[in-house]
Amino acid sequence: MRKRKASADWGRVAIEAVAPELDGGRFPVKRVVGETVQVEADIFADGHDALAARLLHRPPGSKDWAEAPMRFYDNDRWRGEFMTEGIGVHVFTLEAWVDRFSSWKRDLVKRLEAGQEASAELLAGADLAAEAAQAAGAGVEAAGKPFSAPAAPEAPIALSGAESLEACARLLRQTPAPQAAVETVLSPEIAALMARFAPRGRVTRYEKDLEVVVDRERARFSAWYEFFPRSCAQEPRHAAFKDCEKRLEYAASMGFDVVYLPPIHPIGLSHRKGRNNSTTCRPGDPGSPWAIGSEQGGHLAVHPELGTLEDFQAFRRKAEKLGLELALDIAFQCSPDHPYAKEHPEWFRRRPDGSIRYAENPPKKYEDIYPFDMEGEAWEPLWEELKNVFLYWAEQGVRIFRVDNPHTKPFAFWERAIRDVKKVYPDVLFLAEAFTRPKVMYRLAKLGFSQSYTYFAWRSTKWELTEYLTELTQGPAKEFFRPNFWPNTPDILTSVHVEGGRPAFQSRFILAAALGASYGIYGPAFELCVNRPRQQGSEEYLDSEKYEIKRWDLGEPQSLRLLIAKVNRIRRENPALQSNRGLHFHPTDNERLLCFSKRSEGLGNVILAVVNLDWRWAQSGWVDVPVASLGLDPMKPYQVRDLLSDARYTWNGSRNFVKLDPAVLPAHLFRVEQAA
Repeated sequence: MRKRKASADWGRVAIEAVAPELDGGRFPVKRVVGETVQVEADIFADGHDALAARLLHRPPGSKDWAEAPMRFYDNDRWRGEFMTEGIGVHVFTLEAWVDRFSSWKRDLVKRLEAGQEASAELLAGADLAAEAAQAAGAGVEAAGKPFSAPAAPEAPIALSGAESLEACARLLRQTPAPQAAVETVLSPEIAALMARFAPRGRVTRYEKDLEVVVDRERARFSAWYEFFPRSCAQEPRHAAFKDCEKRLEYAASMGFDVVYLPPIHPIGLSHRKGRNNSTTCRPGDPGSPWAIGSEQGGHLAVHPELGTLEDFQAFRRKAEKLGLELALDIAFQCSPDHPYAKEHPEWFRRRPDGSIRYAENPPKKYEDIYPFDMEGEAWEPLWEELKNVFLYWAEQGVRIFRVDNPHTKPFAFWERAIRDVKKVYPDVLFLAEAFTRPKVMYRLAKLGFSQSYTYFAWRSTKWELTEYLTELTQGPAKEFFRPNFWPNTPDILTSVHVEGGRPAFQSRFILAAALGASYGIYGPAFELCVNRPRQQGSEEYLDSEKYEIKRWDLGEPQSLRLLIAKVNRIRRENPALQSNRGLHFHPTDNERLLCFSKRSEGLGNVILAVVNLDWRWAQSGWVDVPVASLGLDPMKPYQVRDLLSDARYTWNGSRNFVKLDPAVLPAHLFRVEQAA
């Protein structure tokens, strides 16, 4: 946001309560390319004059303002919109003024309808038309910019704007003015010319230029699949990137578009964790990928057992050929063996005995990890080095980064780093793995993170889901916070999955994929319904893949891969599921049934979902569907098609009956197709 200097000019019009405006313009709002930005404001003035307003907007790289009209719609509230055209920072502001011509025309009509004499008013109108004609003749619009009419040699020759306005002024000056003059001056054609060329007098311009950060579509709509590359070999050994190509094909076959890898860097030996996070490391234990760095390199190196940088590039190209985009985990922490620990000890905190302080979250201790001292005396070169980690991998073709624990680093660092990276690579996206307090999560989004993990994993009841999703999609957060719903991660195995088994995995997956335009799963653990906790009440997996190499049987009969592939195809084929803005919840008479709809702009596509939140028992009940708001005739039957089972049903009115058995399938994903 840039605030202009005060001017000696003043205007009668007030512009207040502009929306979207985030924290007084301190932060930009967010869109993706091709989305509209609807702008509203309270616009009013003293007296009773008619007003006019316009929305000015400027795409990235342009010095010229484009103009869009604003329309009054209720109680001094005005609205206008513009469409985003390219990736980068768009700027917009507002102008408003007293519309002398509209005020004059309004009062003239009232006088004529009352049968009053109006010769003086007609002469005043002639003066207004003459002023506008002079501006049109000089080739200057009311906005103060030159214009040129498009050439149309095959069209009939018509009067120019200046000539039309001059003719109108002459007619109005005749005494008495003919009826034709009155009809002409009240015509839509003259109104359009006056709006374009009439001098605007004192124009009030909003004191701020507001910003919109525009990303590519994947910032809004994406399906993520996380896997550990070291576990992709068929034999019991550490896999290389070449072994992972079949896993890429597997992910692509399920319809994912983003493949996310945990850190791919060398792993330290000092205090390496053993299986199940044991402090005893046995020979052959691979350690945690988040204990980054060894004598073989740090954040800019590839784990030698995975391969070389060239092998990584070949892996990335393979993913692209399959329609997958690669996302890398960036975790700003080090193992004790990281080159930074020797080369830059000033970047770390010290214990009283002089040793580098390892990470702690009392009572937990992480002796295999050194956190950075982000606010120490050497903060500036440290910040620069960490920013360069992003730039290095962006140079290698990576355009999506999942950032580990960003809430443990200074806000100012993220604002600077993301801004600088996007200056060089404007198409880069950042996902915040920030399971922290709501205001901290929101602040990170305001600072530039494109998407964020959420509390979805722990929202399982009807009221929790309704309240939380309404907050994210209907409240102020919708302008800057893009949720990414993960029912599980390598760190999170919720009690719902532990207790509910396969039916719970199904319902949680459908909820994540249908409620959120972006979602992700940690696989193959998720589709294979792995739900054994390390101990009762723990969210840690037993025999967690974070500390050992796993061999997965991707062909297990209980796998959800076919359901996942079907739902991802449904998401791609239905625009309503590709955004969060059209989400609305609907009443049911059974608290175990959650009903919601998602609608594309213009109601061209409507999805109606009903999900059984009980993983044990079949549930039935009546759902209330707002048929009129879905574009349906309340008096006529209509058809809904379940995209999961391909069954078709004829419904009548707003109340309809459903029954869902979790042993079969715990959800309907209906597409409202047509009147029956």
